[in-house]
Amino acid sequence: MTSATLIDSHCHIVFRNFDDDLDQVAARWRKAGVASLLHACVEPAEIPAIRALADRFPELRYSVGVHPLDTQHWNHQTQTVLRLAALEDSRVVAIGELGLDLFRDSNLEQQFAVLRPQLDLALELDLPVIIHCRDAFDPMVMELRKRHKEGRCPRGVMHCWGGTTVQMEAFLELGFYISFSGTVTFPKAEATHECARKVPGNRFLVETDCPFLSPVPRRGKRNEPAYVEAVANRVAELRGESFTSVATSSTANARRLFALP
Repeated sequence: MTSATLIDSHCHIVFRNFDDDLDQVAARWRKAGVASLLHACVEPAEIPAIRALADRFPELRYSVGVHPLDTQHWNHQTQTVLRLAALEDSRVVAIGELGLDLFRDSNLEQQFAVLRPQLDLALELDLPVIIHCRDAFDPMVMELRKRHKEGRCPRGVMHCWGGTTVQMEAFLELGFYISFSGTVTFPKAEATHECARKVPGNRFLVETDCPFLSPVPRRGKRNEPAYVEAVANRVAELRGESFTSVATSSTANARRLFALP
């Protein structure tokens, strides 16, 4: 077990490829010092299964939301479904994963129609948001700046950060945290490396986004929460800090943002 506590601030262990060995996966994350996990939700049908995982693993908290690539799961009742799910379980600590993705899709107006009511809901419930933003910096930052000016911008995190330092600064100015995933360990992810060096110590998180984006040296294999240790290690190398320092900072930041135990 590591000497420092870690928080995997974004994972998806509800996926079927964890069905056969989830107890062993949990034993490994505990051995790696992962004291808390935040399970992200991509659409409402997942919520009962994620809630069951929170019953099974007391260190797990979760979000409720609709991913920008899952807009087909949004209808006139969805905001109410998400509101009730958040209100009836105190382990719901965020709204999301929500956002914009113009890398895999081009239906920007449809994505906005799903994004905006979720941002409103987060504000109403005083919960942070988990933002997925891929190839969509301009429309996302314009939306958030407009809301910020009107006093209607929730707090939150830019998850699985892959943008430039200039883009990062724009989100930091709006009060957002920046979260690094296994991509920070990829040799060619130079923009992400530079962001990890420059992000303020009180504004970054670490995550796995498992089962996706396994860190080096496990690329191509199923990712899991224990591997957040590799992410924190790489962030520490890039920042010229000790592993313990990065673990301590990222854990304190995650606890502050998500009100984690």
